Amino acid sequence: MALIEYRDALNQAFAEEMERDPNVVLMGEEVAEYDGAYKVTRGLWQRFGSKRVMDTPISEAGFIGMGIGASMLGIRPVMELMFWSFAAVAWDQIINNAAQVRYMSGGLINCPIVIRGPANGGTNVGATHSHNHENFLANIPGLKVVCPATAYDAKGLMKSAIRDNDPVMFMENTLLYGEKGEVPEEEYLIPLGKADVKREGTDISLIAHGRAALTALKAAELLAAEHNINAEVVDLRSIRPLDEEAILASVRKTHRAVYIEENKPFCGVGAQIASMLQEKAFDDLDAPVLRISSMDAPAIYSPELEKKQLPRPLDIVEKVLSIC
Repeated sequence: MALIEYRDALNQAFAEEMERDPNVVLMGEEVAEYDGAYKVTRGLWQRFGSKRVMDTPISEAGFIGMGIGASMLGIRPVMELMFWSFAAVAWDQIINNAAQVRYMSGGLINCPIVIRGPANGGTNVGATHSHNHENFLANIPGLKVVCPATAYDAKGLMKSAIRDNDPVMFMENTLLYGEKGEVPEEEYLIPLGKADVKREGTDISLIAHGRAALTALKAAELLAAEHNINAEVVDLRSIRPLDEEAILASVRKTHRAVYIEENKPFCGVGAQIASMLQEKAFDDLDAPVLRISSMDAPAIYSPELEKKQLPRPLDIVEKVLSIC
């Protein structure tokens, strides 16, 4: 396997799918000649040309709407948002058009679009650039929501997302773009809705998505080294569809669970998981399902304070010790 950056894993996915299917196109602000704001699309404009890799105006409502319309006519657009926070101005396009058209057309019209970009705090860019929208989006029937934590997952999930006939909201993290991971040189796909056990354990299930899954892995190492607690780490990878069976299997083995996310706590993904476990695994639990999330406040601009706003490994350790 090659050791490559998360951004390059995505780049490989785009290139492979564009070679495979001439209907795959990339659109967004600065994705072409500038190689992307985060260099995720570097080299693709030179390779595929301006009819397949297109810069758009700074108008998310306009170009997301254009991509949705194109997808209804057979194109498979991959749309980059410089920040997922900016999706708010295209909410009507995403929620009232992309998510609903297949249902409202009786299955006659598909919307095979991928909308992607960073959805995270922790980069000191202020509250208007630091939203985690996956809980908002997962609330809408018709949308699929994917949150890869590693380079391997990013590539395999992106290839599946591009081939999917439904709109896929692909939530990345600015802090992960430079992280390296092993990625096979041969082609592979990761099905949407399939969780991954990143670390086997017996004492407690740490369930997470996105960068929080990596934070959970660090916490699991501390728990093993300092407290002799063997934590299992389950990375959801997809929020919707949700791999309930993987979550239930882990909790039925460990009998305890903590959900970790960088979302805000109110109506967060962790609330959905806790409710599901209460309903379907109550007799298997030896302690309450606990949650760790971002502080329930707008993203703090101060770098030092913002670090404390997001879940940290020691926060997870403290929470685990309260029920183990």
